[in-house]
Amino acid sequence: MSKLVAFAGIQGGYKVVSTAEGEFKNALDTFDASSKIEFPNTGYYLPVIYSLTGMKVETLEDLKKPLEFARGLLPPHIKGKHHLPYLGPLLDAGMAAIFSYEILEALRILREPDFYFPQEDPDLDAGKIWVGPADDIILRKRGVEFVDGSAPGFAAVVGSCPDPETAKMIVEDYQKKNLYIFCAAHHNGTSVIEQLIEAGVQIGWGTRIVPFGPDISSAVFALGFANRAAMAFGGVQPGDYKKILLYNKDRVFAFVNAFGDIGTEWGVAAAGCVNWGFPTLADTDIPEILPTGICTYEHVVANVPHDEICQKSVEVRGLKVTVSEIDIPCSFGPAFEGERVRGADLHCQTGGGKTQCTELVKMAEMSEIEDAKVNVVGPDITDLKEGDTFPLGIYVQVAGREFQTDFEPIIERQIHHLINYIQGVMHIGQRDISWIRVSKAAIEKGFTIKDIGVVLHAKFHQDFGKILDKVEITLYTKKKDVDDLTKRARAEYRTRDERVEKMADEDVETYYSCTLCQSFAPTHVCTVSPERTGLCGAYNWMDCKASFEINPTGPNQPIEKGECLDPVLGQWKGVNEFVAKASRGAIDHYNFYSLVVDPMTTCGCCECIAAMLPACNGVMTVNREYTGETPCGMKFTTLAGVMGGGQSSPGFVGHSKFNITQGKFIKGDGGLLRMVWMPKALKEEIRERLEKAGERMGVPDLVDRIADETVGITEEEILPFLQEKQHPALEMDSLIG
Repeated sequence: MSKLVAFAGIQGGYKVVSTAEGEFKNALDTFDASSKIEFPNTGYYLPVIYSLTGMKVETLEDLKKPLEFARGLLPPHIKGKHHLPYLGPLLDAGMAAIFSYEILEALRILREPDFYFPQEDPDLDAGKIWVGPADDIILRKRGVEFVDGSAPGFAAVVGSCPDPETAKMIVEDYQKKNLYIFCAAHHNGTSVIEQLIEAGVQIGWGTRIVPFGPDISSAVFALGFANRAAMAFGGVQPGDYKKILLYNKDRVFAFVNAFGDIGTEWGVAAAGCVNWGFPTLADTDIPEILPTGICTYEHVVANVPHDEICQKSVEVRGLKVTVSEIDIPCSFGPAFEGERVRGADLHCQTGGGKTQCTELVKMAEMSEIEDAKVNVVGPDITDLKEGDTFPLGIYVQVAGREFQTDFEPIIERQIHHLINYIQGVMHIGQRDISWIRVSKAAIEKGFTIKDIGVVLHAKFHQDFGKILDKVEITLYTKKKDVDDLTKRARAEYRTRDERVEKMADEDVETYYSCTLCQSFAPTHVCTVSPERTGLCGAYNWMDCKASFEINPTGPNQPIEKGECLDPVLGQWKGVNEFVAKASRGAIDHYNFYSLVVDPMTTCGCCECIAAMLPACNGVMTVNREYTGETPCGMKFTTLAGVMGGGQSSPGFVGHSKFNITQGKFIKGDGGLLRMVWMPKALKEEIRERLEKAGERMGVPDLVDRIADETVGITEEEILPFLQEKQHPALEMDSLIG
């Protein structure tokens, strides 16, 4: 690397640190020193500073210490007459700048609390383009995608392209590779995000195009996201900077694309990213850092043509990307799953209460179906006018020597995701309550109903080829045909539900592991049984069984239960042996049915977290969508930070929403009758199941005896309500023995 690079980067470091110091002084002149400093709804203080140093920034005054730390990182200025190994001092300057950028963003939020719009999607109509730091709900929701490989990494994009068409081309190329695109900074009065909006591209977490902020300082949110992932999913402790940085280099495959003129402030930011193992690729003639050492390959690469930058970035980062080419006129991939087809974009739709839309997968005999045959029975959408509705029945017949009827709902459930992967097509719901909206843009590209069948056939073979040999798809668009399919489908749904609902842990001798999250949480081992679904909510026992059939060496392995050591708490010798081996000795046992005594580990991806409420002699649970306070004194984000990362935390346990009403839920602690508080939205979401569970336990009005935030958010506030309602938990044995 050249001395010029080091000189410019170090100069940039001094400039950024000085700017942060000045803004800090101005803030002290304007605000009280005790003023709250935070990235809203995150449990990691200022995450880069906290993760690398262990410093907790909670007030304005607390910023003084990390500022002093950043100043201390700055190396001496480069001298022309002295030889120096430049990379080390440059990396220190880069880290000092990253700390300072995070401080600048925290001060911005203090000054302008409404500057960012902290939702999954920006509000373009209101002019709220920038979403700022991802809250912990988004982190944990999206973190699963980095765990299971559906998001292999992210591109941190700063600046702007020569024109909107170039920006659209590059970003859509990354979307096709299933990457996230984290965007920040202006160049020449615009940004990639504004160019994408001009080009009609949907932005937001749903489409994996995340508009973090307008300045280079907001690029720090991408690094914060990566470091929070290391703490939330990987169990890396705050202050262990070496493990944090190595975790990111080895597990979070990210890189920077810099579009436009790179000054000293951008340059030092790029140097800071190298500490994480994240290289920078630029479209301009900047000094390069080509030697390997910190990054997997080159550190800074210049003059990359726009039509080559995606592939070159993937190559330099050492990222392995699997792209599925599907023969349809629209782009296809998980990056388009969150795309929305709004009214102004709509060409036609089916379902959603306007017409009937039904989906059914059934096993067939090999001789009964023809592979790759897609039948369209009725008119196609090319015959529809803008704004029209139409009925749709999607009937998938699957045959295979290894296929079983138990696999039908697993395959069927994939229809939702796969149709959503089509650019310009939106799918909501499943079974007989599906809703599909098709955009004008998709129609203009030549999309037809048959393309749905093409997608399903190709992906079912790609993803489930080990258990199926033939797939034939029939798409009905005539009302009578759809109604007939719906009648048949509803009978099939009832049969399936009864079969699943009736399954008990005692009925099987084999459970299944799920170690998908070990890429982020190395000591976590989720064990899935018929009555304990995976805590992320994405995997039940049948899903894991199917997964093993598909991939015998994959993350879902059979576990022979072996000797039952405790039928009440739910502990088996075979499970313990498997967990000890799979966690590399970190965990040697846990209980399925208890949160009080040695509960199952949690990775951080859980849908809900249950916690003891001793004063109420009961438990509460909170789902990750709920952002308020809870009676245990911690928000979901704090709870997840406390007991995530593969730990067994007595008094707390992660679980799925579905698990709440399963028969063995915390059975060892008294079961569902211990539930005294949950958020109102969650209670309403599962109300029907709660009512049925209450009836089984002899308390038919249990759901109405459970407090929520409208009653109170402390034990003291909810206890009178529980007493008035005569909640059964108050009459049970003491929870804490």
